[in-house]
Amino acid sequence: MLPSYIKPFSYQIPWKSSSVHAGDHLGIQRGLGFEYKGNTSLIDYPDLRRMDLRQSLRDPYEQVQVRLFNHDSITPVYAVCDLSSSMQYRGERRKMEIMQEVAASVAYSVSAENDVFSLIGYDQHVLDDYVLPLSYQVHEALERIETFTDIEALGRSSAGILEAAPLLSQNKGLVFWISDFHLPFDTIIQAMNMFSRHQVVPIVLWEEEEYRRLPRFGLGTLLDPETGRDRTIFFRESIRAKFMTAFEQRKLALEDLFLAFESPPHFISGSFEAESMTHYFEKYMTV
Repeated sequence: MLPSYIKPFSYQIPWKSSSVHAGDHLGIQRGLGFEYKGNTSLIDYPDLRRMDLRQSLRDPYEQVQVRLFNHDSITPVYAVCDLSSSMQYRGERRKMEIMQEVAASVAYSVSAENDVFSLIGYDQHVLDDYVLPLSYQVHEALERIETFTDIEALGRSSAGILEAAPLLSQNKGLVFWISDFHLPFDTIIQAMNMFSRHQVVPIVLWEEEEYRRLPRFGLGTLLDPETGRDRTIFFRESIRAKFMTAFEQRKLALEDLFLAFESPPHFISGSFEAESMTHYFEKYMTV
C-alpha cells in the first residue's frame, strides 16, 4: 500500500527523447509511432505496412515509397535530494518531511508515465545509501525515501551536490533538484553548469516561519544546522525587517539565477500540492 503523502502529478518534456526504448514522449528514433518523419524507398526501409501509394505513383524513379515515423520514447528522470542539516529546520513541519513528500511523488509520477527513475541523495558528499540507478521499479526508491525523516545529523553541508552530475546519464533527462538552496550562489551556478546537458526543475523548499517568526524585540538565538554554530542577537523591529528583506532579496536572486539557465524555480512553503507541479509543467515545459 502506498504512503498517503504520495501525490502524483503530470509532467512532460519540451524536447524529443533520444532513447531507443518505447515510452510516452516524442522521440527521434525511427519506429512505429505517430509522428510523421518523411518518406523513403521500400528498399531502404522494407516495411509494407507503411507503404505510401500516392508518393509511390509520383516517384520519378518508380520506387515504392514508405512512410517513416518516430516512435514515442522514455526519458530518464532524477530526484536529486538535499539531505544536508539545513533540511532539519522545523516550522509547521520539518523540511525533511516535505522533501520526502516531493521525492516520493516524483518517483510515483515517473512510474505512472513508464519512464525510468533514479534517486540521488547528498549532504556534504553524495550518500551511497541514497543513490539508486535508473530503473522502472520505484519500490526500492520509495523505501529509501521513507527513511529521509530518520536523518537527524547536524553539521553537514550541502557541498555534495557537486558530486551528483557524474551519476546522471549521457542522454538528456529531467532533473528534479529538491533543496532549500541555502548554499552559496557560486556553488549553485557550478552545479547548474554541471547539469547543463539536462533539464533541471529546481524545487525550493522554504518555510516563511524561517524569517517571519523572528522576535520583534529581545534576545534570540539563531542556529546554523550545517555548521552547528549558534549566534545570539538582540532583535528589534529594524533587525527583524532586515532579515525579512534579505530573504525576499534572496528569493528574487534565486529566480534570476535559475531563469538564466532556463530552469524556472518552483517554490514550496508548508505543503506540496500536486496540482501546482502539474501547472508548472503546463506553464513552462510545453512541447
